[in-house]
Amino acid sequence: MEAVLWVVLAVALAIGEAFTATFLIIFFAAGALAAAGVAALGAPLLLQVIVFAIVSGLSLAALRPLILRLQRSSGESGDTMFGIEALEGQHGLVLEEVAADHGMIKIDGEMWQARSFDGAEIYPPGERVRIIKVKGNTAIVWRDETPNL
Repeated sequence: MEAVLWVVLAVALAIGEAFTATFLIIFFAAGALAAAGVAALGAPLLLQVIVFAIVSGLSLAALRPLILRLQRSSGESGDTMFGIEALEGQHGLVLEEVAADHGMIKIDGEMWQARSFDGAEIYPPGERVRIIKVKGNTAIVWRDETPNL
């Protein structure tokens, strides 16, 4: 009966993890599954709790740093940025007026939809802008105040 309770706890913890983005609760679910295995072998409750604590702690200590490192973007980890991440901070040239709800810019020879960062600024064609963020296929831009290089 105790093994079933541990399995139910493991499933509940796994479901709880599905609603968070922390990658923390899942390690306790692993500990609960280990405790269920020990309970199925007939171990006393104290040993089950100890196994739960040890497996949860070891899996948390061993795997969470790896998962967090893999979750970081290239810029945060110091790796070479590529793809959309590499566009952030780049310069663009306004082709069609950029405002809060429309606009087109050219970045490294490619045309991109663009929107003003604060929504109040309007950038006329020919003005240089800096890409602040990329959301989907739209560049969020701000006036580029650096001299032409």
